[in-house]
Amino acid sequence: MRSAHTVHDVRAAEAALMARLPEGALMQRAAAGLAAVCAGVLGGAYGTRVVLLVGSGANGGDALYAGARLARRGASVTAVLLSPGKAYPDGLAALRSAGGRTTADPAAGEELVRRADLVVDGIVGIGGRGGLRGAAVPLARAAAGSGAAVVAVDLPSGVDADTGEVAGEAVRADVTVTFGTHKPGLLVDPAAGFAGTVHLVDIGLGPDLPGPAVQALQHADVAALLPVPGARSDKYRRGVLGVAAGSARYPGAAVLAVAGALHGGAGAVRYAGSAAREVIARFPETLVSTGRPSQAGRVQAWAVGPGAGEDASARVALEDALASDVPVLVDADGLRHLKGLGRPARGALAGRTAEVLLTPHAGEAAALLDVAREDVEARRLEHVRRLADAYGATVLLKGSTTLVAAPGGGPVRANPTGTGWLATAGSGDVLSGLAGSLLASGLSAFDAGSAAAYLHGLAGRRAAGRDGAPFGAHELAGELPAAWRDVRGAAH
Repeated sequence: MRSAHTVHDVRAAEAALMARLPEGALMQRAAAGLAAVCAGVLGGAYGTRVVLLVGSGANGGDALYAGARLARRGASVTAVLLSPGKAYPDGLAALRSAGGRTTADPAAGEELVRRADLVVDGIVGIGGRGGLRGAAVPLARAAAGSGAAVVAVDLPSGVDADTGEVAGEAVRADVTVTFGTHKPGLLVDPAAGFAGTVHLVDIGLGPDLPGPAVQALQHADVAALLPVPGARSDKYRRGVLGVAAGSARYPGAAVLAVAGALHGGAGAVRYAGSAAREVIARFPETLVSTGRPSQAGRVQAWAVGPGAGEDASARVALEDALASDVPVLVDADGLRHLKGLGRPARGALAGRTAEVLLTPHAGEAAALLDVAREDVEARRLEHVRRLADAYGATVLLKGSTTLVAAPGGGPVRANPTGTGWLATAGSGDVLSGLAGSLLASGLSAFDAGSAAAYLHGLAGRRAAGRDGAPFGAHELAGELPAAWRDVRGAAH
């Protein structure tokens, strides 16, 4: 599992560690790791042209010390000083002693960047707020257009370490070398999209770090969550999911939600709704009915809302499912009806003993919070937490980075799998069925949402293929068992 910590917690851990180490030792650890990654990116330092973009903070110091190490390996290294009077003095001395050069001329710096093999971004540290300013802007643009590999120190300059927000111009890195722990912005879009490949360098912060702010699961973590039937299992012990989805206008949403459930581990699926004929034609193993959810039979969880429409029957189905004593997943049209129950829907959710999992995209989350969609997309981490607390429910916020947050605080999980090809009609319906099946198996809403997002992303990658190609949501559902096998196989 990858863990990310806030700037405050990183600063506190660094201070505690530096109190136990000789002066400058922590920066040397970081610089050694940074230099090693840079040399690897270059395929060897000798004879290469390296440009350091150096600001006034510790990141600039890391870049200078790393530049000195590369210079000693035969690289031609020049530091472009954006704040010449504030650059880290010992780092400057080390670079010059190793044969490196410096310049404070921005125009000369831009020309050096255009001819470089490698550009090291040490402009702004993790405490920076807002986009790049002044001479940093043309230098970042020159790096983006140069053809040089760009390596960011700790995180790309101009992105927000804690929120993942990109409020203006920012460095777009090919590689980010981060120290001690990941920062939330490296795992959460839009900032994560600027980071490239992230390398974590262990500098010894671990014992001084508290619990993480953000987590990203990996194969072994998901494999540990997935339910595995035993010798005494039957379809009921494995979990029965009820699906209340689809309508005369959108019967396919019901079919796809059922597909996600059947391919996602449910022992059985009970369908309740007006698309019963379409569902049974595609999946004859489904137990279908046309009445309310409460009339469908015993289930261990409900998935409600995909393609349900805006009429009164869809609202009745939501209220009926929420009146049950089992976990309920609410998606798509169900979220619109939930909003209609009164923000923050305390009458519908506050008295429930079983969990609720909401699965909005950015637009639906914005409507539930009465904010602009652009605000949600810019600050996804902030808004997924707000939504979970406002509704007292676990929230899976879909998007380029899918986030899962439980109410009351704790770490947010950022899903690391997926592909842009998942942006296709019906993909979310499959996810609803998959997450619902994991809820029915007994997973918490937090774990069910996290594991479902991970498997869904892997299935999307498999459906798109190595070179990337479009696929339909029905093909996505068909890849779920293979994604499941990938996760369990890697864990073993």
